[in-house]
Amino acid sequence: MQITLQNVLPIPLASQNINNTNQKSSIWQTECNFKEGQNTQILAHSGKGKSTFIHLLYGIRNDYTGDIFFNQQNIQQFSLQDWATIRQTKMAIVFQDLRLFLHLTAEENLLAKANLTPIGKQKNIKKMAEQLQISHLLNKKAMFLSYGERQRVAIIRSILQPFEILLLDEPFSHLDKENIERACELLKKESENNQAAVLMTSLGYDYHWTFPHQISL
Repeated sequence: MQITLQNVLPIPLASQNINNTNQKSSIWQTECNFKEGQNTQILAHSGKGKSTFIHLLYGIRNDYTGDIFFNQQNIQQFSLQDWATIRQTKMAIVFQDLRLFLHLTAEENLLAKANLTPIGKQKNIKKMAEQLQISHLLNKKAMFLSYGERQRVAIIRSILQPFEILLLDEPFSHLDKENIERACELLKKESENNQAAVLMTSLGYDYHWTFPHQISL
């Protein structure tokens, strides 16, 4: 799936007059294309709209001017059912704020996602949990997990579905070096298996993941 942004500017950022800053945005108020299968790291300081950018693409915010196209179709034309299909079969995500069900166990959070698609049901959740070293936490409620542990649950949850695009909003912010490497290995493998594009927002850190395309937000 190809994504094109044309003169997009989130309304909350309009008053900041973004393009008068020292570094002009390569996304806001210009034409920007993300090609199928292309991995891109979106770099920006805090407050420049990294999470907003991800939320616009995921269709949970529409407070913007300009146009966003998926395969030449304007997303403003999508119905609720269109978005449900996209989110279950084409677009996976790790939110910066994770959005886990805190009253459910880690495993219940994962199964809630896995049960939405046949591919999700076929995934070996316990093997992934072992890889990210949280298998011993699967029966623990999310509210009692540390933020880094929750982050690893959210990373696994994101790939329990088919996807053409993987959206990652600062997905490793509370992980140490070793856990970042494990998480990157898992996400890279699954994105390659799906022949999917990866769009990851970042403050500019090197996460042991080489992105051929880096752009400034």
